[in-house]
Amino acid sequence: MTVVRAHHHHNPYDHLFGGDEFDELLRDLGQRRAASIEHHHRAGTYPRAAMGFVILDPTAGPWVPNTSAVLGAITIGPDSERFLPNAAAKAGGHRRLGRNYGEAVLVDPHLCGRAAFRYGHSAQVRGVIVGASSQAPDQDLYEAGQLAADFVTAIAARQAGWESKTGETDWLSADDRPDREYRDMVSFFDAGAPADRP
Repeated sequence: MTVVRAHHHHNPYDHLFGGDEFDELLRDLGQRRAASIEHHHRAGTYPRAAMGFVILDPTAGPWVPNTSAVLGAITIGPDSERFLPNAAAKAGGHRRLGRNYGEAVLVDPHLCGRAAFRYGHSAQVRGVIVGASSQAPDQDLYEAGQLAADFVTAIAARQAGWESKTGETDWLSADDRPDREYRDMVSFFDAGAPADRP
C-alpha cells in the first residue's frame, strides 16, 4: 500500500474540522490521488509512483505572503518530500500571477525571475490553487486539478452537514459572531455620534 502523508499548515475551516480531522481529510484526498498515481504508474504512463502536492488557502487575501498562504501539503509514495518545493513554487507562482504557472514558464519566461522553478503546471478549481510535482507537466496538472476539485467537493459537503446541524446563522463560526477583523474594520464608528436631524 502506498504511504500517504498529509499535514495542514493552518486551518481556515475550524468551525468544520479540528486539526487532526483536517489532516485526516487531506490524507483521504491524498489516498484518492495515490490510487490514480499507482494505476497510471503500473500502466507505464507515469514515470514515478510518488508525488508531492501543495494546497494554498483560498480564504487568504492577496496581501498574505505565500509562506503564510499554504493550507497544507500531501506526499504520496517513497521519497516524495523532495517534490514539495517544486509543487510550492508552482502554487506560489500561480498565486502571484493569477494563472497557471506553466504558462509563464512556457510562454512568458520574463515573469519567472532568479531561482524560479523551470517546469510546469499548476491548477485552480473554484479558487483553490494546487501545485503538484514529480510526473510530466501535463500529468502534474491533471493530478493537481483532481485534488483541487476533490477538496472543493469535500469542503462543500462538510459545510452542508454543518449547516444542517447548526441551523440558520449569519456567521461561519461556532458562536455565530463576526471575526475580529470585521469588527476591527468598523471599530472607528461611534454609535453615540450625533445623527442627522430630519
